Amino acid sequence: MKRTVLVFLLLIATGTAFGQGRGGGGRGAPPTGKSAAPFDPTGYWVSIVGEDWRWRMFPNKGDYGAAPLNAEARKIADSWDGAKDASAGEQCKGYAAPVVMRVPGRLHVTWQDDQTLKIETDAGQQTRLFHFANLPQVQGEGWQGVSKAEWDFGNAGAGGFFGGGPAGPRPGSLKVVTTKMRPGYVTRNGAPYSGNATLTEYYDLIKERNGVEYLVLTSMVDDPAYLTQPMWTSVHFKKQSNATGWNPVSCGGK
Repeated sequence: MKRTVLVFLLLIATGTAFGQGRGGGGRGAPPTGKSAAPFDPTGYWVSIVGEDWRWRMFPNKGDYGAAPLNAEARKIADSWDGAKDASAGEQCKGYAAPVVMRVPGRLHVTWQDDQTLKIETDAGQQTRLFHFANLPQVQGEGWQGVSKAEWDFGNAGAGGFFGGGPAGPRPGSLKVVTTKMRPGYVTRNGAPYSGNATLTEYYDLIKERNGVEYLVLTSMVDDPAYLTQPMWTSVHFKKQSNATGWNPVSCGGK
């Protein structure tokens, strides 16, 4: 329900009204993640920093916004030192899966194959792989963890409320559950998550009447080790017609 409210508020903020979709596979072989997609997520996207602007643009030490940190997490966050992270080779902690999509920047979304959606970020030069079929056998812990994807055709997403009507395409959301993440930060200024955290994301495509497209992402981080309750956030991205502005920069800023 909370995800629905977040998506609804974003729709009001951007003046959007319609979901955008594409039909899934027919009879015969089971559809792949690509063929079953109710919308096309590929292309270049730029983040619109309208939500949590202060914390996303200026992640100052000791300012964690609404992050539901417990006492242990706050103690760790209050001792955060970016220079120490860099010297320890852990400068990418602030670009791990639970926070990288909130870092202002651009995304490049492509299909690596019919069952794997690939998201590259220019901020931090991170790569996320969303697996619709079997997860890879080698599942070593990394900053982006291991992500299992599926198309959610329920009524929870933006498409469920703002689809094109009975004659329109089948609405749906992209649901991604990520686990096995290397411990990092849920905020860029040192608020931690543990190796047992779970990240659940819902991606919805919203199209304005004038054709402008937005990718709305609602996320939930669940981590009993450091959070007093699940941490919900929401961000959105605007579709670009080309790669203008695409500027990959590593976690170390070089």
